[in-house]
Amino acid sequence: MTPPSPTRALPRRAATFVLLLAGAGGALAAPFEIAVSPSRFELSGRGGTRLGQSLEIHNLAPVATEVTVRTIDWHYSAEGQISYHDDLQPGSCRPWVALERRSVQLPARGSRAYRFQIEPPAGSPRGECRFMIAIEGSEPAQQALIQGGGASLSLPVTGRIAVAVYLALDGAEPRLDLQRIASSDSGGQRRIAVTVANTGDAHGRLEGSLDAVDSQGRAFALVPEGTPILPGQTRTLALMPQAEDGRAAPQPAYPVKVEGTLDWAQGSFKVEATLE
Repeated sequence: MTPPSPTRALPRRAATFVLLLAGAGGALAAPFEIAVSPSRFELSGRGGTRLGQSLEIHNLAPVATEVTVRTIDWHYSAEGQISYHDDLQPGSCRPWVALERRSVQLPARGSRAYRFQIEPPAGSPRGECRFMIAIEGSEPAQQALIQGGGASLSLPVTGRIAVAVYLALDGAEPRLDLQRIASSDSGGQRRIAVTVANTGDAHGRLEGSLDAVDSQGRAFALVPEGTPILPGQTRTLALMPQAEDGRAAPQPAYPVKVEGTLDWAQGSFKVEATLE
């Protein structure tokens, strides 16, 4: 495995990306038909201990292809906007990460295992290390820059899958508090959402579903948005109406009665309400 470079830019189901874009010169680039599994890593460890992991990169195209691999920083805002950062951000743990190689040759309709290691220094404080592993299809000029340590997010990329990695150090964990459930107008439609605060030192997610019945007697489930709630955040997460077959349910007629349990890693919230 290649040792960390001091100049490199250093977070289930498979994540899949199929894209055909024009290259820098306007000509069509080769299709980026890649799937990666798992779609994210949620790990635990402690300072002074090396942790090795691997992911599987699948080429779905009928021709061989090459992808580049690197780490990037990221942030998910309380409003649900994600941002990616090539430059090291304050407190970034990317210098702890060693990647197996910077590029991978994938055979037609074939796959490769790809290894990486995280080695937090001894004495690292309790908290959560977060970064993303970016698997990218790129033009030859960009591949050369990436391999030479000069990558920039402003360069043309023909496709990217970003796999989030979360490492909870020394017992870091979320602490979620369900503050309210309410309905409100959004984008011309009424929606149901929950507001959740995370006062812990690691990210958390809501899971489970609520049983709902609208004023016309129609029954459906309410499923929470599955995006992360980072430490220190208070987020309002949509509850999406879902029919028994898993499809989107019709727009509910209010008032709507809801009851059930929403789960998270260390507990659950009992919900019973009538939403006007």
